[in-house]
Amino acid sequence: MTGTDSPVLRVAGRPVGRYVTRPELPARLSPRPYLHPVTTLAGTAVTESGPADHLHHLGVGVAVPDVEGHNFWGGRTFVRDRGPTELDNHGTQRHLAFQLRDPDGFVEELRWVAGGTELLRERRTVAATELTATAWALDFTFSLTNATRDPVTIGSPATNGRPGAAYGGFFWRARKESAAPDVFTADRKGEQEVHGRTADWLALVGGTWSLVFAGATARTRRDPWFVRTEEYPGVGSSLAHDERLALAPGDTLVRRIVTVVADGRLGTDDAATLVRKAVGP
Repeated sequence: MTGTDSPVLRVAGRPVGRYVTRPELPARLSPRPYLHPVTTLAGTAVTESGPADHLHHLGVGVAVPDVEGHNFWGGRTFVRDRGPTELDNHGTQRHLAFQLRDPDGFVEELRWVAGGTELLRERRTVAATELTATAWALDFTFSLTNATRDPVTIGSPATNGRPGAAYGGFFWRARKESAAPDVFTADRKGEQEVHGRTADWLALVGGTWSLVFAGATARTRRDPWFVRTEEYPGVGSSLAHDERLALAPGDTLVRRIVTVVADGRLGTDDAATLVRKAVGP
């Protein structure tokens, strides 16, 4: 891993991800650290950052559209009875320090700040591990602690009145190709079947690449998946699906997602095998 502001993740000596620590972005995009580009071992890019369809989609990271009314996702805010609305309510995730930094990962401290106030303190742990000659795993854990003296609640457009839009949490903006990617779990297939449901793992398969997302803790696996394939390719894990999530002062929530990044088009059996190798039974 090299560079102070742009660490590079390596697997078996090969670069597979660049971490943008202090992005220079307009406030409307909710500036935050993110991974991009992320690639397969063969070098195929599997992320996008700032695409024309959603300028605020930034590779791989953590983004939340509603923390006590502040937008840490970017773009417009969904307002009940008004719809998507331009508001001056965007927050920023600010890098504080790396507690650990190695070629295959790091531990980072961040502050979530909006309106001049630190709302959340985050510890982010990222690790890259070789699985096979054609697949590696990105292990991404984030811990969010209420840094205020009052309760802090986390919401989503779904909890604010937009059905099916419970995005917010870990989010991976994948590579957009001429054809929409396939998406499936162990027992379901297609965006309509997997979106908004829980599953131990979920695969997104493009032309020459595959991503398999797995909740690596029991608590993480209880969060439904947010999935888009037709409008754009993206997968996230929903922190606030049916109701707002509340954190008392000093309380911490922890989520861990392990993503298999593979060359080629994986099927159900191969995806499950790689998840077991990456996460364990």
